[in-house]
Amino acid sequence: MNRSLYSRLWPNVTAVVLFIGFVFPVYWMFATAFKPTGDIISEDPVWFPTDITFEHFRTATGVDHFWTYVTNSLIVTLCAVGLALVVALAGSFALARMRFRGRRGFVIGFMLAQMAPWEVMIIAMYMIVRDASLLNSLVPLTVFYMMMILPFTILTLRGFVAAVPRDLEEAAMVDGCTRAQAFRKVILPLLAPGLMSTSLFGFITAWNEFPLVLVLNKEAESQTLPLWLSSFQTAFGNDWGATMAASSLFAIPILILFVFLQRKAVSGLTAGAVKG
Repeated sequence: MNRSLYSRLWPNVTAVVLFIGFVFPVYWMFATAFKPTGDIISEDPVWFPTDITFEHFRTATGVDHFWTYVTNSLIVTLCAVGLALVVALAGSFALARMRFRGRRGFVIGFMLAQMAPWEVMIIAMYMIVRDASLLNSLVPLTVFYMMMILPFTILTLRGFVAAVPRDLEEAAMVDGCTRAQAFRKVILPLLAPGLMSTSLFGFITAWNEFPLVLVLNKEAESQTLPLWLSSFQTAFGNDWGATMAASSLFAIPILILFVFLQRKAVSGLTAGAVKG
């Protein structure tokens, strides 16, 4: 009896501890955003904000070019994710359905590209963008972000395409569909979980990216929200209230996306990882 109770108890205790460890920093970020400055810098931590204030949010959103940062982040992120999905759909279909020389090496190359740290190529990226006279432009950011999320997107969608029986595609072609129509009407609807999971991954990657925009875009009119987050650190110290308020605002779009896509995203990640 004791052994059975222990075997059921320790996984639950471990899950609770992990849950607290992951959730508490998020709670502390949101709680600090609503605390007065005196409670934030107090030596005795204030666990629950009592005197709620919105001053830090006004400070965060009152920064020059704030809405420009928001617009740039949305444009770059959505365009990068959309382009990556279009290219990945074609690439994953080719890898899953077609047999050609070098196919295995092609897949290994995508895996290596996914593992390689993009930071080591920042200098090369900067030189390419500089020589093309595209510094302080959103176009290079969109292209580079698409390249960052493309390997994962192709590898994940490849598993979903491979899991779709060929008979369904062939039956649609027998009924008069072209290969493109069969892909759009038969295969594409079955890829919804994979599209959700890869879209969420791509959105988080592009939304959070900081070093590349810091190097390529020096003008405020072409910068994104990650640089906005760093604007509350000065030579006189950190404005922790504004920083936490900005971080809370920055995290809200990702939290909303995750709430709406969590079921599809989790099933997509697990299915795409083991199929194909």
